[in-house]
Amino acid sequence: MSLEETIEAGAILVDADACPVKEEVYRVAARLGVAVYIVSNGYIAVPRDPWVRRVAVPHGPDEADDWIAERARAGTIVVTADIPLADRCVKAGASVLAPTGRIFDQASIGMAVATRNLMTELRSAGETTGGPKPFSKKDRSTFLSALDRAVRQAQRAKTPPR
Repeated sequence: MSLEETIEAGAILVDADACPVKEEVYRVAARLGVAVYIVSNGYIAVPRDPWVRRVAVPHGPDEADDWIAERARAGTIVVTADIPLADRCVKAGASVLAPTGRIFDQASIGMAVATRNLMTELRSAGETTGGPKPFSKKDRSTFLSALDRAVRQAQRAKTPPR
């Protein structure tokens, strides 16, 4: 059986190399009983729990993104700050959250991609754009709430009505 076939609805796929909310993901996943895939280009320590799986992809550009995007589908939850990856996963039907709790969906991803592209062009033209604001306690709290809602929604969707 391949790994693609074992990723169940409600699973959380984490773009982990620079993710500041891994501990929050572990807590929500443990409480709600869902699998977590921590995907990175190198070694990342993860809890020794059966529901946490570390996925080390080969070094190279977009290897982690490709692994996640190839497995993202309706019923999976993706955690990433990477806008192009978020776009690919939204198109595949996954629920996508930024570490700040921002939800990427069909209604918001187009503007996020356009803004990212504009900022990239400005930086390449020599403009100083300042970068993202510092990660805050409010961002962490917003993320926890958004992840909890996304997991519960995925669980409801896979439970047949009585």
